[in-house]
Amino acid sequence: MEEEPVEDFFTASGKQLEQYVQDRILLLKLQATEKTARLVALLFSVLMISLLAFFILLFLGFMAGNYFAGITGNIYSGYAIVTGFYMLLLLIVLLYRKKLNKKVINLVIRIFFGKNEADEK
Repeated sequence: MEEEPVEDFFTASGKQLEQYVQDRILLLKLQATEKTARLVALLFSVLMISLLAFFILLFLGFMAGNYFAGITGNIYSGYAIVTGFYMLLLLIVLLYRKKLNKKVINLVIRIFFGKNEADEK
């Protein structure tokens, strides 16, 4: 008589352990999905802002090139001034590339491993 309750206990415990493991796997999947969705949303936002900034800079470059062409009297000189400005911007970005990379890496780490509202509850 004593053996049946022990077997029932181990059977029930095994089922509970199996359910617990399945629940933990589901929780990990949900957390990974949430963090991935946050990262994708951030990347999409950055992409849209970058695209808009590109077009703004493009048309401002055309405007500035034509403006400087009018001042200098030579269209090549006007656009050369604008090209020099863009080359200066490129140089600045290249000089601060490591700091920019570090900020991006920290942002991604914060998204994946940082605490959010759901973690604090």
